[in-house]
Amino acid sequence: MSRMAAPITSIKRIEPTPEEQQQQKMKELQTLIAEQQQSLNKIIEITSELDNAGVLDALTAMVKAKDELAGIAVTQASREPMTNLINNLLNGAGLLTSLNPEVTANLKDSITKGVEEAELYKGNGDKVSIIQLMTALNDPNINRAVKYGMDFLKGMGKGLDK
Repeated sequence: MSRMAAPITSIKRIEPTPEEQQQQKMKELQTLIAEQQQSLNKIIEITSELDNAGVLDALTAMVKAKDELAGIAVTQASREPMTNLINNLLNGAGLLTSLNPEVTANLKDSITKGVEEAELYKGNGDKVSIIQLMTALNDPNINRAVKYGMDFLKGMGKGLDK
């Protein structure tokens, strides 16, 4: 009768020693360095150029003075002109998001055309008489722009009445 092997009742896990773990990590690092040699050379070259230009010294100084720089930034950002700028930018963004893009595109094109036309006649120095102004209103382009301006002013006035 043959004897069977005894069943395995426990698995002994072999834990590498700290030295073996260190050696394994070093092998992995060496492999990674070998695989990435070209990239690492570029990083070293860039770092060297930044150091030669003094950029790394400036960055080091900024990191060391981060608390002072943050204080200056907060102080500057909390000044009234800066808060006004931020609020105006937010309001301007709100205005632009509330307008129909087709209307603003048409208005932009119209303003561009108007500036181009105005540039043609800016240097002649002629004064405009009341009669010329009244006659100019017969021009459909001028009349359209004046009417648009009047409607704009009317709407703006309604908004200011709030």
